[in-house]
Order: sequence, then structure tokens, then C-alpha cells
Amino acid sequence: MWTGTSGDAGEPSIYFDARLNTEVAKIFPGQYFVTDRDIVLATVLGSCVAACIRDPVAGVGGMNHFLLPQSVGDVSPASRSARYGTFAMEVLINRLLRQGARKQTMEAKVFGGGSVIPDLRAAGVGESNARFIVDYLGKEGIQVAAKDLLDECARKIYFFPSSGRVMVKKLRQLHNDTVLARELDYSRQLMLVDLSGKVELFK
Repeated sequence: MWTGTSGDAGEPSIYFDARLNTEVAKIFPGQYFVTDRDIVLATVLGSCVAACIRDPVAGVGGMNHFLLPQSVGDVSPASRSARYGTFAMEVLINRLLRQGARKQTMEAKVFGGGSVIPDLRAAGVGESNARFIVDYLGKEGIQVAAKDLLDECARKIYFFPSSGRVMVKKLRQLHNDTVLARELDYSRQLMLVDLSGKVELFK
């Protein structure tokens, strides 16, 4: 398995889930996880989005969890926000390709982009995230096999890379604000990220 971040987000945590009877890797904002093992990848999304991508032929799959920074007066394709989204997706796809996956046989399932955080809702961040991830995969020629985007709720996602199965639980009511606080803090951190470098996509 291969883990990483697209910022100073630490490493995903792994624990044993007795209900699922398997190991689970918990993906936080700014992280990704790629594996060829029979393990579950889990995350909770508010305005953020996650791409669950697998290559059933190569037997490898992964998930990321990211948020587009708010663009201030710049909505061009070369904007800082678009660059960050491209970087977050290329990091995941590059790792999959390095482990034997091919874009021609990849399939993606995408989730998130909910309007759940007032500060981000006003800026249309959830909608921007949802639009970006679908457009990006289309331009890369990666099939979107399923999607659950937008709405006014958070989501808990369980992705089974070995089979492609995804379990989605919509969280209409959050009993605490941990998820929202984490995403809002992540959004603020993104304003300090230097994206002057470029990630080159393997062919």
C-alpha cells in the first residue's frame, strides 16, 4: 500500500473494523491512499470531494480527499484553485499508474461537494469541487462509473478497491462539528500552499 498527502496533512490512519471484519484506512482532507490489498478506504466528506479510482485488471485502487481553495477574482482554468485540484488528482493517478494501472482500464466513483459549511457554501466551493472532479476525469478519459455529488449533507464513504463496491451514508445531522471544523481548517491551510511546481502525469 502507498499513502501520501498533497500538503501537510499527515498520514492516513489504519484500524481494524470489527463490523466489516477488515482493516480500514481512514483518509483525511489532503490525503490519498493506494493499495493492492483487500482493505477498505474510508472518509467523511462535507464540501470536499473524493475520487475512488480502481483498475480491476491491474488489481489496484485508491482514494483521495481534497478541496479546491477559494478563488479570489480569478476563475480562469489556470487559476490557483484549478491548479490545486489538478495536483490532487494527478498525485493519485500517478501513484496508480506507477503500480501498473492504465487509464484505459480505470474506473472512478466520485462523492462529496455538499453545501454543509456556511463559509464555503457562500463561495460555492461544493459546487466547484463537484464540477471540477467530473470535468477532470472526462478530460483524462477515465470512466465515471458512479457519482453522488452536491446536496446539503455530509457523507461517510467506504470504498472496497478489490471489488469496486462503495457504501455511502448520508449524514443529515452531525452530532458534533468535528468534520466541519476539520474541513474549514483545511480550507484555511490551503491559502498557504505553494503550487508553483508542476506534477507531470505518466503516459
